[in-house]
Amino acid sequence: MPATPNDAMNDGAAAVDEGKSKLLFDISGIDKTKMLADREQIAKWNPHRGPMSLLDGIIWATEDYSMGLGIKYVRDNEFWVPGHFPNRPMFPGVLMIETAAQLACYLFIIRKAAPTLSVFLRIEDAAFRAEVVPGDDLYILCREVKRQRRRFVSKIQGVVGDKIAFDAQISGMSVEKEI
Repeated sequence: MPATPNDAMNDGAAAVDEGKSKLLFDISGIDKTKMLADREQIAKWNPHRGPMSLLDGIIWATEDYSMGLGIKYVRDNEFWVPGHFPNRPMFPGVLMIETAAQLACYLFIIRKAAPTLSVFLRIEDAAFRAEVVPGDDLYILCREVKRQRRRFVSKIQGVVGDKIAFDAQISGMSVEKEI
């Protein structure tokens, strides 16, 4: 059974890496084989296209879209693989953050009547904790901590297997009425 907002907001978030880090919310009961939204459905709300469309799917979200779980399938044919780094490709941290920002924007935008262009404004407290390489499934966790009519602040994390790959806090805002 998926986590509920009350379960996720308490201080008992799931421990990972032998208690060193904690997930934003418990994902152990979420069926990761189901998709709430695929790339095509995400594209109806998010304007990212081509190689900058990084989020492959949204697996789960709370009813109010204040929290969600997304997925990025890290492939060996992506534009960054040959150069970051030759013979040892690692998914760039800035693209991990961008993937999470796309999930945060989707969760923010979908509550509006029509798609709007939302951009992220600030990255705070970012930490990269484990490498992400081609073949990995990068699960993205997003928990909104503040929401206004045009702005949002979200905590984000990336998880591969049982390791937190990154975490940060981002803020964003709508910059247009509709796209």
